[in-house]
Amino acid sequence: MDEKRILLVEDEQRIADTLRYGLEEIGYEVSVAYDGNVGLDFFVAGDFELIVLDISLPGINGLELCRRIRSVNEDVPIIMLTALSALEDKIVGYDAGADDYIIKPFEFKELLMKMRVLLRRTEKKAVPAVSMLQADDLRMNLDTKEVSREDKSISLTTKEFQLLEYLLKNKNRVVSRADIAINVWDIDFDTNTNIIDVYINYVRNKVDKPFEKKLIHTQIGMGYILKDP
Repeated sequence: MDEKRILLVEDEQRIADTLRYGLEEIGYEVSVAYDGNVGLDFFVAGDFELIVLDISLPGINGLELCRRIRSVNEDVPIIMLTALSALEDKIVGYDAGADDYIIKPFEFKELLMKMRVLLRRTEKKAVPAVSMLQADDLRMNLDTKEVSREDKSISLTTKEFQLLEYLLKNKNRVVSRADIAINVWDIDFDTNTNIIDVYINYVRNKVDKPFEKKLIHTQIGMGYILKDP
């Protein structure tokens, strides 16, 4: 495989060293930081294809580090590692800019699977096919990350933007919760979590609720559809 540069920010040295050994053994180039400040320095100085980031870090914590990375790079995949498993904790992580979320303890092959999925997606996105998505009066600029409706600007978090982007790219087609889980969260669909429904409501409150015409609809027992009249 082509050597990919990975930044691993993890303060538990045993975990960090074990992960570095496993990743380097299969061909990745891994830089390890044991606290958030060093992790930020590494990110600024390096050119990484993917970042694996613990949340509980000395220095700046993982959430703040993720936000700082996203402020200058919206595309590099970020996987968060954490012992916090509540839905609210996951939402905070996704809102900070994480692409995926792994609960400790975890198996190395689970991390490896998620890394490979995100790296493949990044390669596919290297040359975007379009820069503007639209449904009725809803517009999304993929270059500037601007969203508007009736010429009114709409502010979205990173995960809300990714969800709306997926709905727009599949407008007038019903997408299931499993479709959304795989394509927006890069996770196996877990029937015990309602995080997708939570985020659909977040997006609806910003994109539909303030406007007379509703674009995002629920198909009972099937999923969701963004309709372009």
